[in-house]
Amino acid sequence: MAKKFGGFPGGAGGNMNNMIKQAQKMQQDMLKMQQELEEQEIEATAGGGMVTVKVTGKKVITSISIKPEAVDPDDVEMLEDLIMVAVNDALSKVDSETQSQMSKITGGMSIPGLF
Repeated sequence: MAKKFGGFPGGAGGNMNNMIKQAQKMQQDMLKMQQELEEQEIEATAGGGMVTVKVTGKKVITSISIKPEAVDPDDVEMLEDLIMVAVNDALSKVDSETQSQMSKITGGMSIPGLF
């Protein structure tokens, strides 16, 4: 007589409970990580420190600092470029930090739709 297992075909019922618990823990860890990242402030500079941008983990700019010597009325484009470079670098750092934290939680597994 064939042995019958409860739950899923192949007798994976007990494993399913473990998988659900692991998924719930991963979800809790991700929420905690999101909160920590949102509170984190990341800084980036451009032009050798002429322009400094601070941004939160939620990608909200909290401050932009421009040294007076970066302000040249005859070369506004340079200042605009420095600000753009610093902002883009700060946002890129947020993305890198988010990916780094996520890979710690997911064990490097790529899960579509997360961040």
